[in-house]
Amino acid sequence: MMNNTGNMTIEITVVLLIVLLIIGVTITSYENITDKLIKTQEKENMEILTSEIVDNLINNPGVPEKWFEYGKGTPGLAIINEGGEIIPNSVSYSKLISLKENYKKLVDDQLFKSKFHSSMELIPQKRTISSVKIGSNSESNNIFSVNRLVKCDFYKKYVLKDFKNDGKCNHNHDQKYHSCNYFKIFKGNLKNSDYYLLIEDSEKYDLKYIVDTTRVVKEKYWENAISNKIYLNDKINFYDDTSAIVFIHFNKPQSKVVLVSVPKNFDKNKLNYDYFITNECKFVLKVWY
Repeated sequence: MMNNTGNMTIEITVVLLIVLLIIGVTITSYENITDKLIKTQEKENMEILTSEIVDNLINNPGVPEKWFEYGKGTPGLAIINEGGEIIPNSVSYSKLISLKENYKKLVDDQLFKSKFHSSMELIPQKRTISSVKIGSNSESNNIFSVNRLVKCDFYKKYVLKDFKNDGKCNHNHDQKYHSCNYFKIFKGNLKNSDYYLLIEDSEKYDLKYIVDTTRVVKEKYWENAISNKIYLNDKINFYDDTSAIVFIHFNKPQSKVVLVSVPKNFDKNKLNYDYFITNECKFVLKVWY
């Protein structure tokens, strides 16, 4: 028979096992809770940082001013208008495309300190314009996304004249009933650039136009605008001169037309009026571990 000493040894062993089990469960629970707290804190920090980065990108043009040409500096996507003023809540298409070339270095490494992966997308409200996405492709289920409504300019930098604004006319057309403007061009410009009138689709069949120059005395007649883009290179008469002042007239006030000068290799599929005006877009920044 087992004596009292043997019974006590068994009891002590059982108690110790139970105590060790409780300690083990407690430590595991504590580790799980700690891990959850750490992950929750990391997620909150990521969300705060992402929101701050988005707001900074769309409200600052970046440093230095030409950071997108140098491929270094602090990126900013905000548009600077003709008067040198920053347009708040805006995204410059050309800056966004430049950022694509050094995205990991300037965004993931510099802005997010290599802690996260990310991507950006510019989604126009107009269906005639394609969205643009840059950055990494996500393979994570834990994605945090920040959306902002912004102004976006796409190819507006190529616009020479917007006929919704009043301009000068060499035929004394009353701007209450017409849209007129002019530009100066050199023969050499035609070697590298193509000039177009881009018309908003809803207006193209209602408009008539005249293209003439100050040096041409031949009378010009109104032509019907039957296309949403009118090629101008072959409509400009230089004669023996090296330059010309070209006047363009429309038979409606504040016509939805822009005059653009684009490089010869410009994608002709994107010669659409909507690409050359300021648009409403959604800017999306996605971040994940």
